[in-house]
Amino acid sequence: MAKSPSRPDKATPPKSAAKEAGTRAAARQSAGGPSSSGSDDAPDASARHAAGVQALAASMPYPVNKRLEHGLEHGHHPSPGATAEPASAEVTASTLSEGRASRKLGEGLPSIGHNPAVGPLDRVRTDASAQALTTNQGVRVGDNQNSLKAGLRGPALLEDFILREKITHFDHERIPERIVHARGSAAHGYFECTRAVPELTRAAPFQTEGQRTPVFVRFSTVAGERGSVDTARDVRGFAVKFYSDDGNWDLVGNNIPVFFIQDAMKFPDLVHAVKPEPHHGMPQAASAHDTFWDFVSLMPESTHMLMWVMSDRAIPRSYRMMQGFGVHTFRLVNAEGESRFVKFHWRPLLGTHSLVWDEAVKISGADPDFHRRDLWEAIEAGEYPQWELGLQVFTEEDADGFSFDILDATKLVPEELVPVVPVGRLVLNRNPDNFFAETEQVAFCAAHVIPGIDFSNDPLLAGRIHSYVDTQISRLGGPNFHEIPINAPIAQVHNNQRDGMHRQAIHRGRVAYEPNSLGGGCPFQAGAQGFVSFPQPVYEDKVRGKPQKFAEHYLQATLFYNSQTEVERRHIAGAFRFELSKVTVPAIRQRMLASLANVSAELAEEVARGLGMDVPAAMPRALDEVPDPEVTESPALSLTAHPGEGGIRSRKVAILVANGVESGLLGSVAQTMLDQGATSRYVGLRVGPIATANGEPIDADASMENSPSVLFDAVVLPGGEAAVQALAADPHTVPFIRDAWLHGKTILSIGASSTLLGMAGVMATLPTGEPDPGIAQVGPDDAAHACSWLVNAMAQHRHVERERAGISASPPPPREATVGAG
Repeated sequence: MAKSPSRPDKATPPKSAAKEAGTRAAARQSAGGPSSSGSDDAPDASARHAAGVQALAASMPYPVNKRLEHGLEHGHHPSPGATAEPASAEVTASTLSEGRASRKLGEGLPSIGHNPAVGPLDRVRTDASAQALTTNQGVRVGDNQNSLKAGLRGPALLEDFILREKITHFDHERIPERIVHARGSAAHGYFECTRAVPELTRAAPFQTEGQRTPVFVRFSTVAGERGSVDTARDVRGFAVKFYSDDGNWDLVGNNIPVFFIQDAMKFPDLVHAVKPEPHHGMPQAASAHDTFWDFVSLMPESTHMLMWVMSDRAIPRSYRMMQGFGVHTFRLVNAEGESRFVKFHWRPLLGTHSLVWDEAVKISGADPDFHRRDLWEAIEAGEYPQWELGLQVFTEEDADGFSFDILDATKLVPEELVPVVPVGRLVLNRNPDNFFAETEQVAFCAAHVIPGIDFSNDPLLAGRIHSYVDTQISRLGGPNFHEIPINAPIAQVHNNQRDGMHRQAIHRGRVAYEPNSLGGGCPFQAGAQGFVSFPQPVYEDKVRGKPQKFAEHYLQATLFYNSQTEVERRHIAGAFRFELSKVTVPAIRQRMLASLANVSAELAEEVARGLGMDVPAAMPRALDEVPDPEVTESPALSLTAHPGEGGIRSRKVAILVANGVESGLLGSVAQTMLDQGATSRYVGLRVGPIATANGEPIDADASMENSPSVLFDAVVLPGGEAAVQALAADPHTVPFIRDAWLHGKTILSIGASSTLLGMAGVMATLPTGEPDPGIAQVGPDDAAHACSWLVNAMAQHRHVERERAGISASPPPPREATVGAG
């Protein structure tokens, strides 16, 4: 920081008693003063303070940096602010009584250059063990059971301040929910740099290999309200708050790398369209209704995003098993001011896995908190979710040569053009202490970046930069939401922003402006050490419009569809069919089919057949000359391209039990699951003790009634004639087994339980005559083979061979019957 020049010292003439008394008296006034102040060795504190303030102000006789503020050079390389050091701490104090101490004030010793309002969460974590109940004012509550009344049967009294405080606080415990991403779950963890890239960026998290940066990550659905279900077909938010040494960086992304719209101007329209229709408030957390499809069918730029949302990406098996993306193109800027474009990719260690639609619907009824519970339980069990962070880095020259515009949020950069380079890993290893204080009050803002990360000119990103901050001010009650503990950085905060609702920091001194001399010029601008926007030249006219490349709407939708497996393409067609079947206006269906005809004739035909319609003529394109795409198929876009490295860790197995069950092999299965990092549950006709065939009781901690098979990754059917008979007589058994089969899950049948397979219509062979790789029937003494087979079969996640052979919970659309001539 620059030091201000000071005037030459002058000899101080001796003062008369009268003058010194006048100086001391003047120093005690809050307005007006003499032409000179006393010396800094005066015996009077007020006079010393006045002299110190005068000396500090005099050390900055003119604005040193004013001439440096002008011109392009300053814009590229701003100078640090000018500062001067006070003679003592009392010079910049708010009051000369600052040193007075008490149990409330503390020791009266100021934290010079430090803001204790930011820092670790331990400073605000509370515990009431062995403590009496109090009011919010610290008054101990003698009776928390009864309100104050005039007599035992008399009226309640208005003077009951304890009741009024309790009820009033309760009445205000809810804050406005987020308009989008209202339903969420979160966890603490860290980001570890595995490959330092200072040549690309000066961003703090990427400077040193092995460096760990604390993070808080929130996953969410987008369309539903706070109380909606976890497994709705929807985009999932994937927001990461890095608490870096240079401040907070929020990478606010989704589990899909593109978006519906190209410009923030259309964001309110999109959200209004997908939200429940305003005349009757339905449907909740669903896009299968008129207004959404009316909007997107008139916005062909949405087509690429629709392909992703109608795919299995929109119904993930777990937050821990989905990718994350920054969506937009950002800039990396290194210490020399050189910039490259970047796309951010999160890849889960457990691989990318999904639900099937019938399963997702049934889970929403069985456990609306399925994803939230899954994340919480995995972390509590020590199965910490992990993701690899990869960067796609490219130059402006590279971008100019692409057939698409990298500022268009409806487009991705295929990995065949720009590979993803791993630079770090994300680990979530701690659940929050309090859902509201942390998960609900956390404020992610796309505008929160740090030196080394900068924005591109993406017009959707430009709107998000404003919108996120604006909505947090409304939702969290004012501009000081950054002081809420979960939002506070670990980097020090020093600025001249003051007041506002719920202000926590108590600023000492009287300076709340810059430049200043009364505070020694502090806090001063950091110059080139601070955030400096990349100086991208701008030469064009100020207009409302889009670049020509934005007009191509279908090539990447086709790329995505062509990159899917046969089963994935079938699911996409099924999702379009389901959603459009909920639309009440035929013209909207017709328009959407016309748009799909530009993506794939096969897809349009499949969807149309399921709706009992013919495929209309393709919708006219907005671009006359369609460019040749660089890539026509990208395997990385398929979920199957990322099977993961976790084996069966954190998977769940249901072991059906009933009185008379043979427990020997079941115990081996349960132990094998623990050894492999998976969990098993004994699921009975009811919860409670189960009498086994050998007389050793086991406890069923779940029942088929409260935990259907959709909540598990595999099912084990037990041996023992009595147990099999009891299960066969229960009406929950057949749907339990059949759902697992139809959803492609692993089923292990022991001994006599093969009878249950037959009752459920489950076949050990596929319609092709080949054995079903996800079904095994073993004897009660074949523990080693049974456990080994189960582990290997579960590692496949889902046995799609059944669906390929025509076995599916989502049957294909009916085809028109033809009458033979014979």
